[in-house]
Formats: sequence, structure tokens, C-alpha cells
Amino acid sequence: MSNRLTQIATRTGDNGTTGLGDNTRVSKDSLRVHAMGEVDELNSNIGVLLCEEMPGDVRELLVEVQHELFNLGGELSIPGFELLKPQAVARLDSALEKYNATLPRLQEFILPAGTRAASLSHVCRTVARRAERAVVALDQAETLKEAPRQYLNRLSDLLFVLARVLNRMNGGDDVYWKSERLARGQADES
Repeated sequence: MSNRLTQIATRTGDNGTTGLGDNTRVSKDSLRVHAMGEVDELNSNIGVLLCEEMPGDVRELLVEVQHELFNLGGELSIPGFELLKPQAVARLDSALEKYNATLPRLQEFILPAGTRAASLSHVCRTVARRAERAVVALDQAETLKEAPRQYLNRLSDLLFVLARVLNRMNGGDDVYWKSERLARGQADES
């Protein structure tokens, strides 16, 4: 991208269209623009998460994720272009393995709760799933590369794992779902 934005309010979108990176104009309600918006919202939510206290290695990882999400948004804005490489998916796989290895195995469901940082990570996870659904919908209408869909799928998993890591940062734990059915079953066993 050799051109830098010098004017933000261009008024060219007043008619309900927006420009893509290849200089074509599409409706602001197109599947492509929807997917771009969901990825942008995810990136913004990760920015909010980064305002919280967290281990340095988690912070570095999330900053790298922000850059990769920007690449993903750029790829979505230019039909047929590839910016997000398969190596980005591999990095998420490595991070998932690293952080998941430090956690106890889940025996029951957890609530998207706990510390503020963990809760924000859960919000990012749900936005990542929505972005993934938008990219899948776009992929059904126009063929995309595999990396965007895979990246968002892995990222939502990683954000779940990071929420668990962040809940344990100062000696905390996950917030477990109290299922009435499970409670009845445990009472029956007594």
C-alpha cells in the first residue's frame, strides 16, 4: 500500500458503497465488506484486551495477532490477493500447544467470566467466531484462500485458552458452569 490516507471523510461512501483495495466499489452490505468489518471489530476488541495487565509473552502474541488480522483485512479488501500466509496459522497452532499445556484438563464447561482480562478474551473469542462465520459465508459466494478461515478458527480457540491463562495469572481459576442436571446427578450419588 503505497498510498497513505490523507483525507478520512471523502464522502464517496454516502451512496452506500465503499471502495475495495483493487479500486472497485461494492455495496456496504456485501458479504466481503461484512467480513472485513467483523475482522476489524475483532482487531479493535483485541486492542481493548491489550489495555489489561497480562504476561509479556501473551502481550507480544496478541500484538502479533493484531498485525496478522490487519493482513487478513487487507486480503479481504483485495479480491484474489494473499496477505495472510499459512505460517500465521502455524504460529497460532504453536501458541495453542504452548499455552494449553500449562492448563488443567477441563472436566466441565466454564463460563465466559473471571478476571476482566479473561472476560475480554472471551469477548474477543466470540467476535472471532462471528468473523469466521462471515468469512465462511463469503467463501461460499467467492472462492477464498484457506488461511483466513483457518486463522480465525484457530484464533478463537487460542482466545479461549488465553482466557483460562489470564484467569490464572494471579492465582485465580476458571468460573465453572453449575448445571442443575449435574448437581442433581451428584446429589443422587450421595
